[in-house]
Amino acid sequence: MITMTFPARPTAFLVGAAFALASLAGCTGPAGTPTSPAGTPPASAGQPEPLTVAVAFYPFEFVAQRVGGDLVTVENLTAPGAEPHDLELAPQQVALLSSADLVVVQAGFQPAVDAALAQATPQRTVDTASFLELIPATGDDGHGHGDEDGDHDEEADHDEEADHAEEGDDHGDEGALDPHTWLDPTNLATVAEHVRDALIDVRPEAAETLQANTLALLAELTLLDQEFSAGLASCQIDAFITSHAAFGYLAHRYQLEQVGIRGIEPDVEPTAARIAEVHEIAKAEGVTTIFFETLVSPVVSESIAGDLGLKTDVLDPLEGLTAESRGSDYLEVMRSNLASLRTANQCA
Repeated sequence: MITMTFPARPTAFLVGAAFALASLAGCTGPAGTPTSPAGTPPASAGQPEPLTVAVAFYPFEFVAQRVGGDLVTVENLTAPGAEPHDLELAPQQVALLSSADLVVVQAGFQPAVDAALAQATPQRTVDTASFLELIPATGDDGHGHGDEDGDHDEEADHDEEADHAEEGDDHGDEGALDPHTWLDPTNLATVAEHVRDALIDVRPEAAETLQANTLALLAELTLLDQEFSAGLASCQIDAFITSHAAFGYLAHRYQLEQVGIRGIEPDVEPTAARIAEVHEIAKAEGVTTIFFETLVSPVVSESIAGDLGLKTDVLDPLEGLTAESRGSDYLEVMRSNLASLRTANQCA
């Protein structure tokens, strides 16, 4: 198996590598036009076939589509509405990992994908776990609870995170790393640069197009990051309580405190002790809202909110899009998350 990790190139390095499409002749007429097995028109003379990019789940699909544009066909291993943690691969999906021009995954997040990659021989792989800094998986992130004077001790916070990680209960996953890297937009920007470099490696004549696509996406992700930073800079409440602990990177980036009812695995039911603990945290922190998400049952979140007389709302970890998602892509759903957090945490 050839696994390639591509260091992100500086954006100034790409100059003058023009990608010219040859003129098409004699291939018009929507009726009767043959199509490829994937349902896209076959390449005409002088026009290369689209590159096939296999991605593990939705955020990488978003990046590959935006960076590759018309140059790629993106195949998502996780079906829309499916929970990516519990993914099981069909034989043809395993075969796709070997035939695709590029595979984009995050090792350690989806056991089925990790197992398939151990058997497959991908031509090129971008494994985000190999270049993103992963943080410890805990149910509580950020400032810690119960600071009577309102001051936060950063060193104590790190010690508390370590204590939670060592507990190994249902809200802290012992020894585990949080896989939800994409909820920090700056991480997704880094992924985009690596995808760009991998695609340029296989199709260097398209470098200019791929660079332009990437720069456009980076500009949008930078703006999104700025909106989060400004929108969450002045909040009366630091803590937010969510269905499972998927928001550690978001909390860390924007100086908030995540409280996960569950740990990083969304299908592990919380214990009665954890629910009681969440009750106490909600009261101590003045929390107004208990968040749930689109791919996980809201029953526990709604029960806690009902017990405490609190509101419920959606905070989407963007592991997949559904018809109920509050937006049609990563950027729209993240902005919906921002609006929900600003309301719940009473941000100026």
